[in-house]
Amino acid sequence: MAPGGTKKNILERLDAGEVVLGDGGYLFELEKRGYVKAGPYTPEAASEHPEAVRQLHREFLRAGADVLQTFTFYASDDKLENRGNAPRFTGKQINEAACDLAREVADEGGVLVAGGVSQTPSYLSCRSEDEVKAVFMKQVEVFVQKNVDFIIAEYFEHVEEAEWAVQVLKTTGKPTAATLCIGPEGDLNGVTPGDCAVRLVRAGADIVGVNCHFDPVTAVKTVKMMKEGVEKAGLKAHYMVQPLAYHTPDCKRQGFIELFEFPFSLEPRLLTRWDIQKYAREAYDSGIRYIGGCCGFQPYHTRALAEELAEERGFLPAASEKHGTWGSGLEMHTKPWVRARARREYWEKLKPASGRPCCPSMSFPDEWGVTKGDAELMQQKESTTQDELKVLFEKSATNQ
Repeated sequence: MAPGGTKKNILERLDAGEVVLGDGGYLFELEKRGYVKAGPYTPEAASEHPEAVRQLHREFLRAGADVLQTFTFYASDDKLENRGNAPRFTGKQINEAACDLAREVADEGGVLVAGGVSQTPSYLSCRSEDEVKAVFMKQVEVFVQKNVDFIIAEYFEHVEEAEWAVQVLKTTGKPTAATLCIGPEGDLNGVTPGDCAVRLVRAGADIVGVNCHFDPVTAVKTVKMMKEGVEKAGLKAHYMVQPLAYHTPDCKRQGFIELFEFPFSLEPRLLTRWDIQKYAREAYDSGIRYIGGCCGFQPYHTRALAEELAEERGFLPAASEKHGTWGSGLEMHTKPWVRARARREYWEKLKPASGRPCCPSMSFPDEWGVTKGDAELMQQKESTTQDELKVLFEKSATNQ
């Protein structure tokens, strides 16, 4: 929302053709800052370290985000219990804290708050539709109580589970978005992006798209396929995209979690701010109006989105005050060869070096070929034993 403007709901903005900028990747960023544990990737920081979550919200707000998502990824009771958080923190406790933090900061800038639910261990463990929906309902009850502006069902690998989530979210009467973590190959059961989108719209989603698992190039391509499917079916929807901030051209169906570098050595793949500006333009030109980011997306990436789409939005964010556009601040640099880089043409054509001798340009995905129903994906509350890990280590060695 432009300074001094009137706050409109998400569908009013999208119906008017406005650009809506999402925020970025809380989970990965807070892990890097020491507030989230890699592996479980659960959001107890909302209750345990609220100051850290609040600060990151403020950074994304200042960078130009129009929406702040509650830090409720994997905040379902079954996930929290499976990853050792019970009885320290309940799902209700974390969801309430996350909503309060997002609302506090969102109100400082007059932006929207989106509650979020994601895939569940219950679904992977083949629990019934009613049991899985009950998990979502617990989170949704908090979102209604805290009066979030809209709700996102995000990070779903199976469209069936996403449909169940959307059906629960629609009972609130709030605008509902649904994003799958899929690429052009479709969900893990082989349902195409177009068919996935049609099923989500028919389930009640107002906004459909993708988030996480893939880079902007792949994500935009996938949303375009979703858009084509929805239009071919004679349906209507709005579209959103929130990709990784990593290059993933070598990923297969399960995305970056298959890469040998996941999750601790992804930095060489990080997108530059200029990659982000290119992504913003491609997404906009493809008819996507809700544009944001997921894992790896830091506030400066969000600022790059805002700068590329400043003309369409009508303003620049506060974070651009000292930054300028396309490196214009370099005009004041001490060294003349750096001053020569103060232009768009230079940064658009640059091919950044990794600085790593003999570093491969791509890797070979870890394709284990398991999904819902496979014994290896049955979720358990107990920690993996050393004997169980030994089996996994041996299997991993044969895949390399």
